[in-house]
Amino acid sequence: MDDSKNRLNEKKFGRRTFLKRFAQAAALSSAASATGCIGLIQNNEMLQLKWKEYFKKNYRLMTPQEKEETVERLERLAKIEKHMDIQMSSQNPINGVLFGYAFNLTRCEGFMECVTACVKENNLDRQSHTQYIRIFEMEPGGMSPETGNGKYFHEVPLDNHFYMGVQCFHCENAPCIRACPTKATWKEPDGIVVVDYDWCIGCRYCMAACPYYGRRFNWSASQVPYNEITKKQHYLGNRIRPKGTMEKCTFCVQRTRAGKLPACVEACPTGARIFGNLLDPDSEIRFVLKHKKVFRLKEDLATDPKFWYFID
Repeated sequence: MDDSKNRLNEKKFGRRTFLKRFAQAAALSSAASATGCIGLIQNNEMLQLKWKEYFKKNYRLMTPQEKEETVERLERLAKIEKHMDIQMSSQNPINGVLFGYAFNLTRCEGFMECVTACVKENNLDRQSHTQYIRIFEMEPGGMSPETGNGKYFHEVPLDNHFYMGVQCFHCENAPCIRACPTKATWKEPDGIVVVDYDWCIGCRYCMAACPYYGRRFNWSASQVPYNEITKKQHYLGNRIRPKGTMEKCTFCVQRTRAGKLPACVEACPTGARIFGNLLDPDSEIRFVLKHKKVFRLKEDLATDPKFWYFID
């Protein structure tokens, strides 16, 4: 177990934190006692479920059984609170897989189908128009998103311009991970940088540390129309995030660990997005890295992003 896990093991709830959570639980209990018998039974069940949620471990410290109990608890809470049947997963990384991504600057025409697919798949807040992916309209010679137009609303593609997609790059040497004071974000063995939303305190240190502007902060509870919620979810991925926490692209962990492509890759109409296993010598992304002219943004920072750009 590494030092960060040791620090997590040593973390204790202070007296003030305990009293605060005890008061919250008591408030739930009082609300339950004011309802009828059926409501009382259901509210008591919700009280017990939320009590366990308050005191659960950081995801990395959970045993397989605790992970299973946690996702079952969240499924039950969704049923009680939202009358919704979701399928929550805690699927582990696949052995022998290290995910990587490549973006073809020649093919992207700025349609933003990838953005739309990402918003839907990952249950992003509709009210604030949260987006993990940003597409920048670039002038010839531009190689930095800061010089591009990320808010274009005209017919595309625009003559004499190209388009650059930016999102979380899942860096091997990620500064966001080092910046997090609660160890709520880390890199999984398959290379995906994830967030335990229930351990995130919303300080936004990770957001400030990311040189690629890859993280988003929830200023309010996520608003997603009931009939638009993606019900196949992953604990570290597209489950509904609480207010006051950070979120980001997870390479659609709920899909990729099930052998599917990320939603953005699947939705791209021009084939500009390439995703695959960097450890597989026969994968498409390995072909791109070997045979195309590739580069990464801000390589001088030594963050080692697993996201490359290339041209045909």
